Amino acid sequence: MTDMNAETVVLGDLADGRLSGATAELIALGRKLGGPVAVAFAGVGLESAASEALAAGADKAYLLNSPVLAELQTDALVAAFEQLCKHSSPAVVLVAKTPMGRDVGPRLATRLGVGLAQDCVDLRRDSSGTLIATRPVYGGNALAALAFSDARPSIVVVRGKVYPPLAPDPARKGEIVRFEPKLDPSAVKARTVQFVRREAAGVRLEDAAVVVSGGRGLGGPEPFGMLKELAGLLDGAVGASRAACDAGWIDHSYQVGLTGKTITPNVYITVGISGASQHMAGCSGAKNIVAINKDANANIFKEARYGVVGDWKKVLPSFIEAVRELVKS
Repeated sequence: MTDMNAETVVLGDLADGRLSGATAELIALGRKLGGPVAVAFAGVGLESAASEALAAGADKAYLLNSPVLAELQTDALVAAFEQLCKHSSPAVVLVAKTPMGRDVGPRLATRLGVGLAQDCVDLRRDSSGTLIATRPVYGGNALAALAFSDARPSIVVVRGKVYPPLAPDPARKGEIVRFEPKLDPSAVKARTVQFVRREAAGVRLEDAAVVVSGGRGLGGPEPFGMLKELAGLLDGAVGASRAACDAGWIDHSYQVGLTGKTITPNVYITVGISGASQHMAGCSGAKNIVAINKDANANIFKEARYGVVGDWKKVLPSFIEAVRELVKS
């Protein structure tokens, strides 16, 4: 049987020093599993993020303070989280599928000698209390259900945009625990040479209510200008398939799919995208898919609520003009 007093620990991610959306989602998931939920933050100046975590539904926030953690290098993070897990003995450790999480999760599992499930889209307990994780396999063509053993903790890397965060409650209180891991600076094998911040205009792709994406069928980089125009009219963001990104038509930061970003917009407009399973894995949470493709047999039409079979060069300009008129009215 499950020990309902055992903690679920979320490895916290920060966004410009604040609680990230991915971490807020994992707090909501932790509460669904039952038992107390704690969030572990590593670095310096973490008090604000801890207060946000409590407001988002956490019962406790661990602050892992050490000068060695200032640059958030993977070697230091793994060592710090390992010490925390051995100290607090959590039942479950939840990790967001972010650059940090993808790196730290597997290493932490190896250090602790426990199982790990990657890229999960669902997590639940069965009638006996066993933790069951669901993850896509075979390029997103099937789902596998994985049962964890009794070894603790069970470590789960969770795909973003799967669980909606709880509404923040600023009045909510919880415990803040300062934990100082014993870290050897010589154990950190990498160092940060330079941070490069990329300025982005408009809404983030992951947060957009409307996303307009282009694929191989566009034939080159120039048509993405039209997609940006349409996205601008709809207060949305531009995305792309992996094929378009690999061709160099648009930066990989715009990629939607299994190896790109996961999005859950209200409206997802695809132009020249065939709808391969790897792409659909990143947009399956879209509420409405609109497809424009000249191939009537393209897989995208199986997933789309609305579809236009035709040459995008003829369809898209008319579509943009229609949207412009609607926006004006």
